[in-house]
Amino acid sequence: MTENNNIQTQADDEIDLIQLAKTLWEGRKTVIKTTLIFMLLGLFIAICSPKEYTASTTMIPQSAEGGSKLGGSLGGLAAMAGINLGSMGGGSTIPPTLYPKIVNSIPFQKELMKTPLSIEGQTGYVTFTHYYEDIKSPGILDYLKEYTIGLPKVIIKAIRGKKIEKKNESNDILTITRKEKGLINVLNDQLSLDLNDKEGYITLSARMPEPKAAAELVKNAQKLLQDAITDFKIQKAKDELAFVEERYAEKEKEASAAQQILATFRDRNKNVSTATAKTEQERLTAEYNLVYGVYSELAKKLETQKIQVKEDTPVFTVVEPVSVPIDKSSPNRPIILIIWTLLGGVIGVGMVFGREFLGSIKEQWNTKSDSDNVEI
Repeated sequence: MTENNNIQTQADDEIDLIQLAKTLWEGRKTVIKTTLIFMLLGLFIAICSPKEYTASTTMIPQSAEGGSKLGGSLGGLAAMAGINLGSMGGGSTIPPTLYPKIVNSIPFQKELMKTPLSIEGQTGYVTFTHYYEDIKSPGILDYLKEYTIGLPKVIIKAIRGKKIEKKNESNDILTITRKEKGLINVLNDQLSLDLNDKEGYITLSARMPEPKAAAELVKNAQKLLQDAITDFKIQKAKDELAFVEERYAEKEKEASAAQQILATFRDRNKNVSTATAKTEQERLTAEYNLVYGVYSELAKKLETQKIQVKEDTPVFTVVEPVSVPIDKSSPNRPIILIIWTLLGGVIGVGMVFGREFLGSIKEQWNTKSDSDNVEI
């Protein structure tokens, strides 16, 4: 009995597969038409997609922590000068996981939008902002996107009209205009930073319609990132250095003035041996020694802080420098055409089986309605 059931199940499965194949064959025109439509759409997108070139650089950030080469080589010389390098501690360090936050920050991107770029057909350099606002013309796909997906936004802008954007007078609050926001979105889409935690390196890359402009953009982004990390790392040491330099300049003037007063007093009282003159000379000498002692200590501290700034400055080892790309990175036209063709085929098959499924449901619905009417 069981064997008969297995045979019957196998026969039903074969019938179902044959029925599915029959359904697909009957709807072959729909599948072919849908596939051809999507193929033509993919061909249109592949042809109209603008060329883009990608330039990149790979760096290994190295922080001067612990026993550094600078401290080791100058340790003996500093000890002879009375400077203790052993007590010098490093400043704060930005973990590499926060580098993307720096790159995506508004101050970083506003500065990056000032990057001078070499654009074909333009005399001299133009900034990123000027290029995307006044020079680069939108392509066909940009127009289609704006007046299809972005049509509600266009309508809202037309209703609202142009607004006069007022700049905030306060320097403490960072503000951006709508134009800057749009450019920042473009920049976010074209600039990327990839962090490899396991290997310990970062890759910074940028895409632009022209190869040299892509290299210039990523080069400036690399410089800005290094400057931002360096400023954060040595900020404390630089503040202390500036403070010591101010105090050193003050004490240098005071020591020079005290020395001049003491020398003048000695010249005027060469042949005077009174107790009052000796007491005054001792007072001026003590005052000069006190000021000079502070001045001497500040001179040592000044040298210490200069070394500290050097110690805290992070080092970036560039593994792969920026170079002008030769081949375009996008669009990959064959891949685009293949993807859209496959998508059309899948949608066509789905339409055939969906239509068959809806037909069976409609047939069952009509059968159920007829049976209900007969019973009544």
